[in-house]
Order: sequence, then structure tokens, then C-alpha cells
Amino acid sequence: MRALFRNPTFTKLFLAAFASQFGSVVGNMAFAYYLVDRYSSRPDLATTAELMYSLPTFAVFWIVGVVADLLDRKLIAAYSDWIRAGLTVVLLLFVHYDAIFACFVVLFLRSAISKFFGPAEMGLLQGSIGREQYVQATGLNQMIMGLFMIFGLSLGALSYHFVGVKGAIVIDGLSFIFSGILILCCRFPEEVRMPNGKKTLRDVRFPLIIKDFRQGISYIVKHKLLRVLISGFLFFGIVNGVFAVLPIFTMKYKLSPDNYMVLSSLITMSLGIGVLIGSFAAPSLIRRFTRTKILITGLFISSVLVVVLGSTNQIGVYLAVTFLMGINLSPVNISLGSWMPELITPQNMGRVNALTEPIMMFGHSLALGIVTFTFPTFITITWLHYLLGICTFVVFLFYSMVLPPLANKLSSQELLRVEQNL
Repeated sequence: MRALFRNPTFTKLFLAAFASQFGSVVGNMAFAYYLVDRYSSRPDLATTAELMYSLPTFAVFWIVGVVADLLDRKLIAAYSDWIRAGLTVVLLLFVHYDAIFACFVVLFLRSAISKFFGPAEMGLLQGSIGREQYVQATGLNQMIMGLFMIFGLSLGALSYHFVGVKGAIVIDGLSFIFSGILILCCRFPEEVRMPNGKKTLRDVRFPLIIKDFRQGISYIVKHKLLRVLISGFLFFGIVNGVFAVLPIFTMKYKLSPDNYMVLSSLITMSLGIGVLIGSFAAPSLIRRFTRTKILITGLFISSVLVVVLGSTNQIGVYLAVTFLMGINLSPVNISLGSWMPELITPQNMGRVNALTEPIMMFGHSLALGIVTFTFPTFITITWLHYLLGICTFVVFLFYSMVLPPLANKLSSQELLRVEQNL
């Protein structure tokens, strides 16, 4: 871990990603509390806001990866931050005039611009560290995610309480500006910034975008293990979609309506602490066992824990099981996240990363859409948990049947390649 931070480029890139995510978490959580508090009789507004974060993926996924692989990744990431900062000013204006549906439009646009950040940042990260450091870097990112889970809702609640939704949005915008400055301060080799050669915006014409997009799809189709792993992102999207609103809704409409704000924060804190602990343990587990065993076992345990969450009416039990869920999910995420850069060449990193995003966001949007139109009229909080558990179990069965033989085949090919080089 120390070796990573001795690399100044990684340190700045890490802090830039942290700042960008910090602002988003504070602003989005405060806005969610604002909607639930001001429009308590309309839970659909909170889920609609969440949809505005996920739906833009389907509008831009075909172009973001191509852009990240053809143009300067450093400038793409920086301008993504700064354009979002400008849109944040517009969002602040609409919140001031209580124009909720105009706010949704701005949230949609901000989210669309943010999709360009991920593939560019992932490509820069891949070229800034060694292959043997992928697990550590993924584990570190998972730890940060755990910290945001611990403090995310709390930061949103505190910001909303002390500085209001407008103050939280200002923090949001400032973090984007800071993130963009950090990225510009990084020094990347030209082959990392532009792995497919130097091109300008004029060179990126529509036929070229379509051609490169098809190449990305073809790359995934030809690599069966990569194809199987990416198909599991649909499940992770469903999980993210449900958990985006589940803590608040569980407390507001089932366990503690009067104290939902504090207790929903405790839920995400419990999950985050679990993720943090699991992140420390994950690299050792991956070295001792295989990624395949970690993924399959973790998914099975998760399916059981989600059913337990839906069955309990005790706040203490819910918090404890959520904590265990965090410990269990972290090695699963790190196994998957550290595996992807090893399977993808730098020239295709942006395209493949961008193609995984719509699959995950389809599951995210599907889950939020179901929640929006069925809760609380047709589906209870309990059944939201049960459906999530069923989805998890289905993915467990799929990976159990398909993943082991593919992973063994890959290991045999790598061993043969090493022997031929000796």
C-alpha cells in the first residue's frame, strides 16, 4: 500500500477521484434528504432523482469509451469535473426557485458528463501502476467506498441540517473544481494519455465512433471469461439501485418512521465499516484462495444475508447483518475489480469499461423503476429485500456453473505462456 502512495501520480489521481466522489456523495445525499423532507408524501421523487443519476448512461455509453481511448484522457477527466461544476451552479439556481423538475434535468446532464470521467480515470490509473498493484489499488478504492458508506449519509444529513441543500450543493461544486485541478497537475506519459496515438476532436467523427464502439463489443465477445464477468454487472446494478434508497425507505416506512434520518445513516455506517474491514482482509483472501472461490462464496453468503435483512423487525439485528454484508461484499468487489484490468489491454480499457457501465446501470435503473412504480402500493420493504436475495442467488448459480472452468483454462494458458518464454 505504501508503494502506491510513493508514486506521486497515483497519489494525485487518487485524491482527485476522492474529491470528485466526496462532492457527489454530499450533494446527492443532501438532495435526497431535501426531497424526502420537503415532499414526504411523494417517495417517488427520491427514486426519480436516483434515476437521473443512472439513466444518462444509456444516452452516452456508446461514445464515452471511444472518446477515452482516442482523445487525451487527462483532459477528458479534468473537463468532466469542471463542466459538472458549472452545471452545479445552474442546479443551485433551480433549487433556489424550487423548480424540482428542472433540477432533475440538470441532475441528468451532470450525470451524463460524469460518465466520461470513469473510463478516462481508469485508463490513467492502469498506466500509472504496475500489474502486481491492481489488487492493492482496487482494495484501496474499496476502502474509500467503505468510508463514504460510513459517512456518506451522515455527511449528507449534517450538510442538509447545518448548511441546507444549497450549502451542500456548493460543497459539491467546489470538490469538482479541486478534482480537476489535481488531475491537471498529474504527469502521465503520452502513451497513457493517448494509447492509440495523438488525435484531436476533429478526428473523432461519427463513423470512427461507431467503428471503435463495435471493436469494443467484439473484444468482449471474443474473450469468454471477460464476457461472463461483465454479465454479472447486471446484478451489481440491481443491488446498487435498490440500496440507493433502501436504507432511508426501510427506516422511514418500516422500522422507525420518527427517527429514519439518524437510523438510515447508521445503516450505511454499518455497511461501510464492514466494507472497510473486508477491504483490509480481501488481498490476503485473494492470495490464499482464488478469485473464483471468493466471488462464488461471497455471492451465496450475500443472498442469505439479504433474506435475513428482509425478515427481521429489530433495528439492532438489521444493523448487525448489514455490517456482515459489508464484510462479505468487499472481497467480491475487489476480486472482480482487480481482475478486469488484467484481462483488458490498455488500448481497449476505455471502451470495455464504458460498455460495462450501461449493463450495470440497466440493472440500477430497472431496480429503481420497479421501486418507483410498485412501492409501497404493490411491494413491501420486506419483499424488496427478498427480490434482491433471489437476484443474488441466481448470479451465484450462474457463476458457479460457468466461472470455474473458464478461470482454470485461463490459468493453464498463462502457465504455458510463461514456460514458452523460459
